[in-house]
Amino acid sequence: MICILLVAGHGTVLETQIKYDDSGLYSHLTGVPKALLPGTRGKKILDFWWEIVNMRQLFSDVYMVTNADKYKHYERWATANDFPIENVVNDGSTTLEDCLGAVADLELVIRSRKLQDDIMVIAGDMLCEDLNFDIAQVIRFFRSKPGELVIYYELEESEKTSSRGIVEVCPDTHRITQFLEKPVEGRTPSRLATVVFYCIQRGTLSYITDYLNLPPHANDRGFGRFWEWLINEKQVDVFGMKLPTGFQLIGQVGLSDYTKWLTHYSTKQQNNPAKAVTYRSYARVGLMGNPSDGFNGKTIALSISNFWAEVSLVESQTLVLLPHPLNDPTEFGSLQDLFCISRKEGYLGGLRLLQATCKKFYQFCSKQGIALTKQNFTLKYDTNIPRQVGLAGSSAIVSATLKCLMKFYNITDNDLPKPIRANFILMVETEELFITAGLQDRVVQVYEGLIYMNFSKELMDKQGYGNYVSMDMRKLPQFWLAYLSDPSDSGSIHSNIRQRWLSGEPLVVEAMKTFADLTDQARAAILDKDWSCLAQLMDKNFELRRSVYTDGCLGPGNMKMVHLARLVEMKQAFQEAGCVFCLISPYNPSSGQD
Repeated sequence: MICILLVAGHGTVLETQIKYDDSGLYSHLTGVPKALLPGTRGKKILDFWWEIVNMRQLFSDVYMVTNADKYKHYERWATANDFPIENVVNDGSTTLEDCLGAVADLELVIRSRKLQDDIMVIAGDMLCEDLNFDIAQVIRFFRSKPGELVIYYELEESEKTSSRGIVEVCPDTHRITQFLEKPVEGRTPSRLATVVFYCIQRGTLSYITDYLNLPPHANDRGFGRFWEWLINEKQVDVFGMKLPTGFQLIGQVGLSDYTKWLTHYSTKQQNNPAKAVTYRSYARVGLMGNPSDGFNGKTIALSISNFWAEVSLVESQTLVLLPHPLNDPTEFGSLQDLFCISRKEGYLGGLRLLQATCKKFYQFCSKQGIALTKQNFTLKYDTNIPRQVGLAGSSAIVSATLKCLMKFYNITDNDLPKPIRANFILMVETEELFITAGLQDRVVQVYEGLIYMNFSKELMDKQGYGNYVSMDMRKLPQFWLAYLSDPSDSGSIHSNIRQRWLSGEPLVVEAMKTFADLTDQARAAILDKDWSCLAQLMDKNFELRRSVYTDGCLGPGNMKMVHLARLVEMKQAFQEAGCVFCLISPYNPSSGQD
């Protein structure tokens, strides 16, 4: 692959305003071409891009095209920065009036150097908010698609669509369905803005000459109109990849715009030096329908603030996953101590959850066309969720880790919507760690609060996720929770139920339908605040569950707790039986709790 840096533009407005600025602050920049002006972190703008593309394992050659007016500046820069001077192409223009235009400059390099390879094109005078994105990831994504690649980012609130080329992108295929060059506000709901950062297949290079030979484009040789023509008229397959960072073309902006954006980006970087990102995800209790979430059923679940998993992320030189001193022990008092801890808690702490989430996150972003920055971090976690009692402790750690990664890499809800986020968390556990699980826990930890969930086959087949509805949590009755102080693996509770359901066993199939019906009745009872009815439905839910799990996998301990729950003095009975008893504090996301 060959990279071409475009720096042939004539920044007459900016250059003139620097020359005649009365403050004297910019007098040392008089006559300096746009790409050699200071960028963020004290680097010249072009220095940044040269560091990004100066990788022989990625590019066989890097070319730069400039104009005759500023050629000597770039020749001197090339000498100082070990850029091959023979690869600096002079387009012969000296003023804005006789400039060739970006598309013609690209064609000049391709034609004069007889290039016959895939090409990456970058404007060397772009200010970039983040200096660490992974260009290798961009190339991998380009090579995975049967077409060209256009890089885009999401406009900031202060930016207008009329200042950029805007793309509409299919979220499933990542194909650009429409390109609009500087559309008026309101013409498109998209705020995905393109920059001069493209990958073009060698077989498509001939289109550049075809475009320049068309009469309507003789005087309009900017890339915006070229992509409009190629995508909208020629219907060539062009794909989009998002960089979760901001860009600004210096172009024909003035001094105030240049300094504004430079200050804006520099301030963003200074305000976030190794700042820790911390998120919590909460345990959940299943009120109704459990365990039909994995069997096209319906459920209602409630997130609770009593128990939580908390993950913290801070930028670091290398990527580090810190073991938890209790859940991932590496030091023991004695061999007997190791034996007792291993026998009671096994070998599967939370560290594997952090690692699996990070791996799946990178894989997801690569597949979705999101180029992540090359930043490392240190992850650590803490949790007070009791293990192996069915309170979604594993998924809480995964969920909190995902929140941290999204914040750190500037991944938005549009990039990873809530229903897809729940699917992601489930895949981390089922595909990476082979944990038996359904969607219910992950949905309630993403949406938080009291959630009604419909996992019907029609919905799951059509959209890949269910219908999730947040319910009113006001004036809920007092719920309580009891669990065994020394439980067994909660995954065993699911036993062989999936195999029986997949084989079409009538008892199991009908039970899952009944779970769904009970859930709808429970939803109505909650809306009506008919707590007596809800209690009766919860009893029916359990009795149905017991009838389905005929292999005794519910266990004598769980059965004993259900019996104790039906006693008048149940709190005392639970405590005397060696169980943990606590009153539930529902977690309401709208209350501002952390």
